[in-house]
Amino acid sequence: MSKVTVLGGGGWAIALAKVLNENGHNVTLWSALEREVEALTKERENKVGLPGVKIPEKIKITNDIKEAVKDSKMIVMAVASSFVRSTSELLKDIVPDGQIIVDVAKGIEDGTFYTMTEVIEDVIPTVNAVVLSGPSHAEEVGLQVPTAVVVGAKTFETASFVQRLFSNDYFRAYTSPDRKSIELGGSLKNVIALAAGIADGLGYGDNTEAALMTRGIKEITQLGVAMGGHSRTFHGLSGIGDLIVTCGSKHSRNRRAGILIGKGYTLDEAVKEVNMVVEGAVSAKAALELAHKYNVDMPLVESVNQVLFENKPAKEAMRDIMKRDLTHEFPDLVWE
Repeated sequence: MSKVTVLGGGGWAIALAKVLNENGHNVTLWSALEREVEALTKERENKVGLPGVKIPEKIKITNDIKEAVKDSKMIVMAVASSFVRSTSELLKDIVPDGQIIVDVAKGIEDGTFYTMTEVIEDVIPTVNAVVLSGPSHAEEVGLQVPTAVVVGAKTFETASFVQRLFSNDYFRAYTSPDRKSIELGGSLKNVIALAAGIADGLGYGDNTEAALMTRGIKEITQLGVAMGGHSRTFHGLSGIGDLIVTCGSKHSRNRRAGILIGKGYTLDEAVKEVNMVVEGAVSAKAALELAHKYNVDMPLVESVNQVLFENKPAKEAMRDIMKRDLTHEFPDLVWE
């Protein structure tokens, strides 16, 4: 049994804390918000973020981060991506060299365009930053619905250690050395989920959604490879797997926001209505900047940015996508 700490009081933090507790580990759940800690301690449930899933009594809940991470074998960074840097700042003087920190937030930092493990390492260069990602809605993990994810780390030893701590008969973790691609897949699929939701909000059907998902993973893969990632990773759990679940699920907040935008809401109005973090909006800007930097053609990402930030009507954006110059699906394939 290991002591593990989960940072965050939202649905994903609670679902993973529950997995780790059920695996026999000594789990501490930390939140920076005193009121949230009080509510979680009293109710043993996040009634907004993960209703119906009780927090086991064995899980300690605190807002004392120093006490929470003391002697922890593994720290899980389960705060929203916009808070990964500030939370890392709280840790930098209290964690030992080599501390394993597993990031489960999906996003790209605005301005730096760092992935979340890169943000953690930027603040605390001496830690062992790991990513856990894949098609894994908290609402289902909390109810023990069979789920598969992938763990990306710099060494096999670290990846397999994290894999063992998380895995059980309903939560299965695979390992990979391709941390960069795992994080890019987990972040950029939110942009395509916005596009899929917008199409739904416009009243389009399955054909449109399938096209957006297929061309979306093509764009994500091209960018990832240009940035040093491996194409096969984008065909796995953190690429196609996460894209499918985020584009098609009722649990997807990015899809829900997209549906509202397709119906005529502004981005701000949609985010307010969803009442949860819509990571795809931040990732859309970052993805477009990265596309320009690495000279990668990403028409879907560009169109999403135009709709979100340039007030381009969604129907017009979809029409322009369909009217682009005709081309091959895979230009590298040659005629016999």
